Amino acid sequence: MKIKLDRIVEDILGSYQELGGINHLAGPNLPSQRSIIGVVREFESLIFPGYHDDEVIDELNMKYVVGEKVASLARNLAVEIERSFAYQARVEGKRSVPSAAEAEALAVDVLGRVSEIRRMIRLDVEAAFAGDPAAKSHEEVILSYPCVEAILIHRVAHEFWIRGVPLIPRMMSEHIHSKTGIDIHPGAAVGEYFFIDHGTGVVIGETTVIGRNVKVYQGVTLGALSVKKDQGNKKRHPTIEDDVTIYSGATILGGETVIGAGSIVGGNVWLVNSVPPGTRVYYQPEHYLYRRRENTPSDFQI
Repeated sequence: MKIKLDRIVEDILGSYQELGGINHLAGPNLPSQRSIIGVVREFESLIFPGYHDDEVIDELNMKYVVGEKVASLARNLAVEIERSFAYQARVEGKRSVPSAAEAEALAVDVLGRVSEIRRMIRLDVEAAFAGDPAAKSHEEVILSYPCVEAILIHRVAHEFWIRGVPLIPRMMSEHIHSKTGIDIHPGAAVGEYFFIDHGTGVVIGETTVIGRNVKVYQGVTLGALSVKKDQGNKKRHPTIEDDVTIYSGATILGGETVIGAGSIVGGNVWLVNSVPPGTRVYYQPEHYLYRRRENTPSDFQI
């Protein structure tokens, strides 16, 4: 058995030499996926204290618990941010990278946004509670609605994105995507009071802009028309203005596409053109043919 295992080891080592592009054996480490997942959990705990913690949090230990979490997050983020910029420097052939002190300053800067993120996510929770007749309490929304976790971590990841931190925001967003089925690129600009009902299959692209009080149902795509790689820095995804509702299965594509304020986009609609404010857009299918069971009147059409 040992001989066979030795051969397997040699075979794997040989593949490391032959197959480039999926190895990372030289230079500083990449950001740790495990560490980033831990960071995500710590942000959730800071933003919803008492909801995601095993220990009891009360007024007596609140300052100590929060202080410990913030200090731990600052340390871990500084390390991962430094690794991320080191990776970017290697890819772009740069010799200089941000120092450990600069990485730490970036981490502290993002942590300084936690109170504002909490304000915004509170509005998102209220939007979910008000927008879903099935919701019985805010606690139910926070503990069980996948959209809350997806939007929360998007708002965190977006802070890293706008500061130019490589890898980390995508790692955060894809981790939550795998958990919730909701795919929000960290570059997307999402306004307040945002609700994704049900959530599964929602895709929101990098340059999407979403206004205030927007409601999106499952299976919606806010995507891009096919473009060449060198056009990746252009606006490729739609703009959704305030007070818009987009029903399940709708697809809205293109960087110049604007859905005007107060519009309603019906289920299964395919849009690549702008619509003015207050528009209702519905998909009108051809008449369906229904076949009755045997021993019943003939086919009928509606």
